[in-house]
Amino acid sequence: MSYTVDPGLYAVGQPDAGSPVLVTANYKMSFDRVRRSLDGRNAWLLVLETDGINVWCAAGKGSFGTNELVLRIEGARLEQIVSHRRVVVPQLGGPGVAAHEVKARSGFRVTFGPVRCEDLGRFIDAGFKAAPEMRRKTFDTWERLVLIPVELVDALKVAAVAVPLFFLLGGLGGPGTFWSNALNYGLFAVVCLVGAIVAGAVLTPILLPWLPGRAFSLKGLIPGIAMAVVLVGLRTSVWASPPAPLEIPAWLVLVPALSTYLAMNFTGASTFTSLSGVKKEMRIAVPLQIPAGVAGVALWIGSRFAS
Repeated sequence: MSYTVDPGLYAVGQPDAGSPVLVTANYKMSFDRVRRSLDGRNAWLLVLETDGINVWCAAGKGSFGTNELVLRIEGARLEQIVSHRRVVVPQLGGPGVAAHEVKARSGFRVTFGPVRCEDLGRFIDAGFKAAPEMRRKTFDTWERLVLIPVELVDALKVAAVAVPLFFLLGGLGGPGTFWSNALNYGLFAVVCLVGAIVAGAVLTPILLPWLPGRAFSLKGLIPGIAMAVVLVGLRTSVWASPPAPLEIPAWLVLVPALSTYLAMNFTGASTFTSLSGVKKEMRIAVPLQIPAGVAGVALWIGSRFAS
């Protein structure tokens, strides 16, 4: 997913020696959004090498940082291009940039801009001062919804292999022919896999503020259990034929396990996780998710041959 622009100094409009210098990452979407927010204005855009990662994530990883900023200031010979000594760094780049060190090494003072690039115009017009609302990062329902497709991509890649595999395995064993079993047990397995994906990658982000617990894996457990109960009710009440032995416990284990894992993936798209917190959660959750997933699959395969 390489989506980058070359690092360096870019002109937006017709900037001169007095125009502001705004810093961003070389992730092309970040670059394009900053340019769009400056439509009709004249500015310099200093792009750092972040390996195609957005400002916030790159700052956390260290690639959007003090050394890279100083290197690009010197490489662009910025002191010969502008008459002032100010660079505007996105607020979300703050974790990677030590302003005092940049000043000492390059002579340029760092001013931290607003959270959202859409506020850059008002920020500049206010004399490089941010209103309180410009310093706050929201994460409302719509902002979580638009991130769901991003998190679904990897899940659907795995599902593209797992869904036909489970469907075909459902044809093994059982009382009927291969295809009648596949349309019964295999099709229900597909429904359960899709349900687990919906619980972990769709319902969890939507319900995030209202789900109990701080850990994403714990938050994903609630929709996972609820989805498993609904699916089991479907299997035992309105499905064409009764469930096989071990089939019900298999999905009661596997659906919540998958849901918690997929929910935990959303930590990378959240506004309130930290690297240390994610590592701590993984040390606790993954050793539980793996055996639960293995047990669920084993029970389901066993259900295909249990009498």
